[in-house]
Amino acid sequence: MEVILLSDVDHVGLRGDVVSVARGYARNYLLPRQLAEEATPARVAELQKRDAQRARHEAKTADQAREIAEALSGTVLRFDVKAGPTGSLFGSVTPTDIADELWTSKKIRVDRRKIGTDPIKRIGRYEVPIALFEDVRAEVNTEVVPEGGELPSDEKLAELEAAERAEHEAAGDDEPSIELEEVLAEVDAAEVAETEAAEAAAAQTETAQTETAQTETAQTATAEPGETEEAEAEAETEPEWRADAEAALAEE
Repeated sequence: MEVILLSDVDHVGLRGDVVSVARGYARNYLLPRQLAEEATPARVAELQKRDAQRARHEAKTADQAREIAEALSGTVLRFDVKAGPTGSLFGSVTPTDIADELWTSKKIRVDRRKIGTDPIKRIGRYEVPIALFEDVRAEVNTEVVPEGGELPSDEKLAELEAAERAEHEAAGDDEPSIELEEVLAEVDAAEVAETEAAEAAAAQTETAQTETAQTETAQTATAEPGETEEAEAEAETEPEWRADAEAALAEE
């Protein structure tokens, strides 16, 4: 099933991407959480038009890319986000977020697919690499700040990260979350149900066709001899009848 992502989704794609996913995954996870919408022809055409318009603002030559890289060298992006006591975000800062902020604050358009970072999930200071043109690269200083506060020192950030890592190890959080496991189980169940329904429908159709063929065979086999001979006689005499009719019409 093809859907349009409304948000960046790990291991699936970026916001605005048209991706093909399992029907159960779409129905039980992406669509109910408003992470995606169905990829109708009209919406796909709209996205393609928007992407074409945005592409016109991107660097077309190495010289343009160098100018953009120089402008980005002094840029500091700031994201104020909700975060927990150990610095873990309630959500993430994605390549799409960074591309949008560059356009909003600096009117610099870059291809989000060329922003070389995974979703940022902790507060901190980051240098985000961006490929602007063939051999032209830039790094953008990015600060992810807890909402309503300021960034701690690098030493404090390291302590917070170590504390969170220790909590996860103690809790055995290497495994997927219970919620994700439940969703995946729902997806698997939905796909199995769809497969079983399709197989049952196919088997029912095949059975009906077989029964029809058997009935027709039985009717042919049980026909009375007189009926068969009469049908054969009609078939033989029909050409003579047609010939007589044609002769009578010719005489008239």
